[in-house]
Amino acid sequence: MPTPRSTALVDHSFVPTRAKLIEVAAFLDRVERYGAANDFRCEALRRAAKVLVDGKPARARRILEQLSDPSTKPERVSSGKAALGAWQKPAKR
Repeated sequence: MPTPRSTALVDHSFVPTRAKLIEVAAFLDRVERYGAANDFRCEALRRAAKVLVDGKPARARRILEQLSDPSTKPERVSSGKAALGAWQKPAKR
């Protein structure tokens, strides 16, 4: 049963959160329409969406970890990849 506090939380945050979800859906629709759905960043968002609805705790942490570079050693020269927003496994050389 919802408490007054939990109801207040939903009342305060639902509409802006709804807008963000619609924005993500619209973005994915656009990239599909323009043939860019296979971009690694779009694929990362689709994987993250699965975490969003899996019903398990710590969704924000798990999504952030999924989108982040898992490497622990610094690069000698910056590749600029931090600005991409999603980690891409390096191509095999």
